[in-house]
Formats: sequence, structure tokens, C-alpha cells
Amino acid sequence: MGQLYSSMKIFHFKDKIDSTPAQQPIQAPIHLRIKPTNFCNHNCRYCAYRMDSLQLGKDMRIRDSIPHDKMREIVTDIIDMGVKAVTFSGGGEPFCYPYLLETVKRLHENGVKFASLSNGALLTGEIAEFFAANGHWLRVSMDGWSDDSYTELRGVKSGEFTKIMGNLEHFVRYNGFCRLGVSFIINAINHSHVPEILEQLRDRGVRSVKVTACVVSNQAEENRAYHAPFCQATVDAIHEATARLAGPDFEIFNDYPNHDTLFQKKYTWCPYQQILAVVAADLGVYSCQDKAYNLENGLLGSLREQSLKEFWFKDKKAFFRINPSRDCQHHCTANAKNLAIHDYLSVDRDHLEFV
Repeated sequence: MGQLYSSMKIFHFKDKIDSTPAQQPIQAPIHLRIKPTNFCNHNCRYCAYRMDSLQLGKDMRIRDSIPHDKMREIVTDIIDMGVKAVTFSGGGEPFCYPYLLETVKRLHENGVKFASLSNGALLTGEIAEFFAANGHWLRVSMDGWSDDSYTELRGVKSGEFTKIMGNLEHFVRYNGFCRLGVSFIINAINHSHVPEILEQLRDRGVRSVKVTACVVSNQAEENRAYHAPFCQATVDAIHEATARLAGPDFEIFNDYPNHDTLFQKKYTWCPYQQILAVVAADLGVYSCQDKAYNLENGLLGSLREQSLKEFWFKDKKAFFRINPSRDCQHHCTANAKNLAIHDYLSVDRDHLEFV
């Protein structure tokens, strides 16, 4: 199994990287993240879109959902533009979107890879079978390790954890192409149960688990303070569990803790806006998932009165309005990727051969 998580993936698309500076003609994005609905059937404590202490989701309306006709138009543009992959995520729970199956079928029929984040509660029936056979990956976000913990952490009825674990087992039995993974979000309640949940997931056929930290604040210092009492013990437990459980069919990707590298930024423009943009349920196009539903300094444009293709190729200046050193001193999943791209673009072209 090749490496799933890497900041170097984008370097397989050299032409796209070279097109990102302001003076170059814009190219289509490689990857789009679509947030089809803001409705969710869970109420997770750590959900960044519903925490008042975070900038993410501050202008989100729960009632928003991409209209059926607009989604069909967006998919047509994705195909015509040559976008290579689409990931569905929240906002809300993508599997609550009534047109998700129709949407992924069209993408698949036209050679566009698709994937989704999910809470796993609706991973059943025809949509689960189609994802298993044709999706590229599906990652279920989890924070509990039992029915009681799920009720406490997610505000759901008792038995939800057992149901979701059963959905994962059934998904694996389809024996399809899709790689099933889990993102386990560590917090002050569940940190001592990491080895336990990793073993449960391995035994049910999950192929990859990303262990990551919940984000409780826009400030790196506040996140460090939150995790400090249990950080080292959790790191040690992850290392022990990895040594004991990981193997060719079960990857454990340790992204905990990873605070300092995600917040502070010195560069003044973000190449990744042009590589992986976000189309949200309010029909806004946002610079990234970390600034989705932030109208003040995350919104690039709207698709209410124009198509995705019209917006994307109309005015490249839209992708340079946000200055990360000023506007993005918060959690950022693209930071390491942006640093690598800036390093690549900064090299003196007359000196390239002196490797």
C-alpha cells in the first residue's frame, strides 16, 4: 500500500504548480471539496462548524443545501473543466444529501474520482454499495469507543456506535475498490481509549486510521494548553498501538499532536486555493475547508448567479485577496503543502541544474 497522506502529492502535477503565481494563466483545480448540505444527524462536541470559539463556520446556515439543478450544473462544469477528484464533506453530513447517489454516479461515469467524509450513520443500502464498488476512499470521523461515549460526545441516542461499527463491517464485506478509513479525533474525554478503538477498527476491516487532535481555538497556544495534560501519554499510547497493530493491511497515520505547524504563516499568498477549492452548501466558493463559511475573509465568490466554470476563469485576482500572514493565523490543513510549493517556486531557475 502506497503512502496515503503526503504534502508531496501535488508535485505530481508540475504544470498546475507552475500556473499558480499571479502572472500565469489560471488552470482548473485538481481537486474540489463539495459541501452539499449543512444538515447533520449528529451533534459532535468537537465539530468545528458548530463551535463558537472557532472562525470556521461562523456564517454557516444549517438550512443551506445545494439545489438539485445547481448540483447537476456544478458536476457538468467539473467534467468539462477536467477536475480530477471530488471529496464530499461537511458543513453537515454528506450522506444526508438526497442527491448524493445521483451525483457520484455521474462523476464516476465521466471518469472523475470521488470520495467522502462521513459520520458513518447512513452508510447503508445502495449508496454504501456504490461507494464500496466505485469510490476511491471513504473516511469516517469518530471520537467515541462505545455506545455510552457516543451518546456523551455526539448527542445521539444509545446504540449509535454499535450501529456505525456494524455499517463499517458491512461496507468491508462488499469487498469493493474503495479504501475505508477512519479519522479518530482525540480530546480530553477519549484520549485514554486510543489503543482500544484502534484495535476495534482493525478487527472490523478498516484499512487506515488517521489519529488527529481536536481543535478548540483559533490560537495555537490555547490548543496546546488544552492537550498538554494528556499529550505525552497519548503520543506514547499511539506509538505502542502502532507497533502492535499496524501492518500491510492496516495503516495508522499519526497526526497528533500537530499544532504549531498548522497556525503561524509568513507567506502572503496561498497557492492551494487554486489547487483544492471548496464549493459549499450556500453556493459560496471558499479558499479552503479551514475558511469555509467565513464570508469576511474566506469567500472567493458565489455561484448563485454564475456557473463554477464562469467564476473560475473570470478573474484570477480573486485567488490573491487573502493574505495568509494576515488572514489565516488559525488552523490550516494546507500549510505544509503551501510551504513546500513556495519553496519550489522560490528557486532561481538559472541555478536549477546545480542539484
